[in-house]
Amino acid sequence: MQRKMKKVFLLIFNIALLSITFVHKGSAQASVSATATAQVIAALTATETSQLNFGRFSPETQGGLILLTPDGVLTTQGTVIPGGGSHSSASFYITGEYNATFTIVLPSGAAVLTNTLNSKTMQVNGWQSIPAPGTGTGKLIGGAMTVMVGAVLNVGDMNANPVGIYTGTYTITFSYN
Repeated sequence: MQRKMKKVFLLIFNIALLSITFVHKGSAQASVSATATAQVIAALTATETSQLNFGRFSPETQGGLILLTPDGVLTTQGTVIPGGGSHSSASFYITGEYNATFTIVLPSGAAVLTNTLNSKTMQVNGWQSIPAPGTGTGKLIGGAMTVMVGAVLNVGDMNANPVGIYTGTYTITFSYN
């Protein structure tokens, strides 16, 4: 009878061990269906609506600086004399996603303006904007905003910068945050 008891005990022990093994394997894994989403927003666009224009001037004997603020205020330093005509800060019309914020990156270096008659040059630097440059400084209220840009024109004397029209390009970058 003891032998029978041992067999019964071994049988119960093996059944219990198998039960534990099956339970353990069943709880080590689970599957679930999950959801992924994506949203496409309007492309960010920028259009130049007003060119950066330092106006008409004479450098006189030593030249100097023409400072044009983003809000259109022009001042001179050195012997530079304004010569009438109009001047304007640059303006850019930015459109995109409603109420999205965007980054403004102004040129990191100087832009070169070249005389169309004789290849003499002037440099533009000291870039400023309204709103100020940086990450998230612009906000597309209602999906649009105007950014104003000003800078400093470095003018030489009459020999370095003779009469003529000086033109050049520069790059401003606008991007979503």
